[in-house]
Amino acid sequence: MVRLPARLTSKLAKARIAQIFNSASPGPLLHCVDPAEILHAGAAAPVSHEKMQALLENPAPVIWICGSEPLLHAGIGHFVRAIAQGGHCVFLETGGTSLRRRIHEFQPQPELFLSVRLDSLQAPESALAVEGLRAARLSGFLTVIHSTVHENLDSEQLTTLLTFIAKKNVDGWLITAASRNEAAVRKAAEARGLIRSSFWRRFSRQVDEALRAQTLARELHDAQAFVAESLHTEAGEEGVRIA
Repeated sequence: MVRLPARLTSKLAKARIAQIFNSASPGPLLHCVDPAEILHAGAAAPVSHEKMQALLENPAPVIWICGSEPLLHAGIGHFVRAIAQGGHCVFLETGGTSLRRRIHEFQPQPELFLSVRLDSLQAPESALAVEGLRAARLSGFLTVIHSTVHENLDSEQLTTLLTFIAKKNVDGWLITAASRNEAAVRKAAEARGLIRSSFWRRFSRQVDEALRAQTLARELHDAQAFVAESLHTEAGEEGVRIA
């Protein structure tokens, strides 16, 4: 981890200072967005201009692109540039298997971090992810490894990743819980002790909280949609019986 993310630390600090002086309740420093909500898999550019504008106006200093694999979308390069040019720091979360052949669609920027999901170097897809990381580093991009922790964590896997990160000069390491399971959350908090940079440890915690909040919001939305659909179905069946 050799390069201090100066633009990111500056934006996070300014956001906190603004909240203090405005006497406002602390807002989220990170906003998660699934590119599938704005892009279509075959589209070369954003197709929902209203959602794109709302995203650009979001007060969170960091936009985290996650959910569906972003490199499945033809317009992802345009999407990322638009967000970064709008003043946000952007974390593009990818499995990394197609990063090497898609790297030419992006431009190195101090606001852009290519975040590759990598939990273990022994996983079958890890070789392609590592090759994508290498291509990104050689092309001048800021790179981050994002490791998710389950309750049955094998600590040796993370220790191996720590050695790999130091050797390959990856810029940052993020460790978050793989689920909202209490044991996974606790294991992730313990595992973050392996991160040598105090900044990335702290930012990992913020990312963890944001991703878990997003998962909870999605689960609540799905539950409400299920209840609404069930009530609608019951109302229809009741109407049929009365008729």
